[in-house]
Amino acid sequence: MYSTLFLYTRGPVIVPVYNARGEKVEDILLPKFFSLYVRKDLIRRVFFSEFTARLQPKGRDPMAGRRTSAVSLGPGYGVARVPRIKGTMRAALVNMARGGRAAHPPRVEKRLHEEVNKKERLLGTMSALAATSMPEMVRARGHVFSAEKLPVIVDSEVLNAVTTVKEAKELLQKLGLYEDIVRAKERRRWKAGKGKMRGRRYVMPKSVLFIVEDHESGFARSVKGLPGVDVVEPGLVSVLQLAPGGEPGRLTLITTGALKALEERFKVELP
Repeated sequence: MYSTLFLYTRGPVIVPVYNARGEKVEDILLPKFFSLYVRKDLIRRVFFSEFTARLQPKGRDPMAGRRTSAVSLGPGYGVARVPRIKGTMRAALVNMARGGRAAHPPRVEKRLHEEVNKKERLLGTMSALAATSMPEMVRARGHVFSAEKLPVIVDSEVLNAVTTVKEAKELLQKLGLYEDIVRAKERRRWKAGKGKMRGRRYVMPKSVLFIVEDHESGFARSVKGLPGVDVVEPGLVSVLQLAPGGEPGRLTLITTGALKALEERFKVELP
């Protein structure tokens, strides 16, 4: 029923599966949506839809800046006819006066959420997943890695076999992913603007995305504190994690159990 939505750019994608020691176990065929054409325009549209869905409406008090008895003196006094506080020459109420109303304040009824159709969201998410299997697109996004094929697939035994940061670091070095975490750490820098004064002092680039079936497992806990890393379950993964900023091609590691869950989640009639 969705056959008119899909366009393939390459044949089946075959990648190796690694165990908890970083050794190759077998080769597997990735689900069909990893061969889809990468629609950058659609990915960006879905990203903005999911990003704006988290925004909270805000506005101003309708009486802000208006709680004053100020009135204009009228003509004939050689001064501007702006409202002035009674008994003084201090201007009030108008937007150019100190403490006056805002000219065009934010309004609660403003539409913040960019809505997107269900089929567009479906195709955009699958297209972002397809971009994670293209090394040239991942490198173009700025990631640094030495893995031969992407995404990196690891057996689900790793969830319980790797439980410390030291073990996770050793595994990622064998898989050729740790150098991207080093890149993210070295690129941590001070943020521009007033966010520095509001508890948002630093900005750090995104590094590896871990898609695992249990975010409370020992492996997930050991990697979630690494620089630029995101850990997400397959049922919740979205374009926000797959294409931060709307740019597809994030460096991704997926467990075999999560891969099966993704295949089940996007189980549609692919031609």
